[in-house]
Amino acid sequence: MNPVTSAAAEPAARGAAPVPGFAVIPGAQVHEALQGREKEITELVEATYRLHGAGQTVNPPSYFLRFPDRPSSRIIALPASVGGSVGVDGLKWISSFPDNVAAGLPRASAVLVLNDHDTGYPFACLESSIISATRTAASAALAADRLTRTRRRPTRVGFFGTGLIARYIHTFLTGTGWSFERVGVYDVSADSAAGFCGYLRQSGADGQDGGEITVHDSPEELIRSSDLVVFATVAGRPHVSDPSLFDHAPVVLHVSLRDLAPEVLLASANFVDDVEHCLKADTSPHLAEQLTGGRGFLDGTLDDVLTGRVDPPADRTVVFSPFGLGVLDLAVGKYVYDEVARAGDLRVIDDFFHELRRYG
Repeated sequence: MNPVTSAAAEPAARGAAPVPGFAVIPGAQVHEALQGREKEITELVEATYRLHGAGQTVNPPSYFLRFPDRPSSRIIALPASVGGSVGVDGLKWISSFPDNVAAGLPRASAVLVLNDHDTGYPFACLESSIISATRTAASAALAADRLTRTRRRPTRVGFFGTGLIARYIHTFLTGTGWSFERVGVYDVSADSAAGFCGYLRQSGADGQDGGEITVHDSPEELIRSSDLVVFATVAGRPHVSDPSLFDHAPVVLHVSLRDLAPEVLLASANFVDDVEHCLKADTSPHLAEQLTGGRGFLDGTLDDVLTGRVDPPADRTVVFSPFGLGVLDLAVGKYVYDEVARAGDLRVIDDFFHELRRYG
């Protein structure tokens, strides 16, 4: 669906393209457009990965704004462009302020700006913390499915870190057909672990069709008792360094990117979403590259697995480390925009663009 055109915005010259209207889509509308559509969004994310692998996207490096007076905080800009049937450009602007958690606020907040393919005019601004969590969770669920197709499907999942991202990943796993006999939980914060367990019980994870919930006292217990391990922490440097913890060859969704020491990666089969993006900013794969002086430890990308160019091993630990691509945010954001527009609920700001005549 094309962006809604502002009735007040006339072309600056005969034959000029109309200026799109500018809409603001708040979090409640984003949530409504995405809720309960885990399978559809995961299919959209898969299609976007395939577009990216086929060279039909533009996904330049992310830009990090850091603060000398707030070293643990950052704001990241993710510009991107998606071709194919999506046909949209844009930018995600997402902040990560870990100290928010102690103050009762979520760590991350974000907006997404969508730009018209033909004119470049921005036509929407969406609350994007939900979009970001959704595309991350859909990517993780897709990877879990495709990376386990050469082995017995895991029935024991462990969540290392129990914030918003962990909740979304569990929602997308169950929403795309996964069921678990056991759900393990570990977090350095007992309150966070308890809150996540509350969510799991509310979602039915410990019911007749769900699995037994266990809060583990140590990371070692969680890892050794899980066939599918989800790292969703705010770690800034590796804190899991013993490769023997993974001797049972689990599949690891290394979503937070900096939990595993290079030695763990070097003992595993490694897949990323994009090689150039993932091997930077002191991620665990970046540290492994620095340690070894090369990229031979990488087995491929998720697109390699999707297209059948690479089959993940069934008898080794498999680690998926997704840097997070802006093209996924754009695809999900455009989906939300189209759904809200289709429902007739766009909140368009009239006359948002004022200077539309070249000479006044």
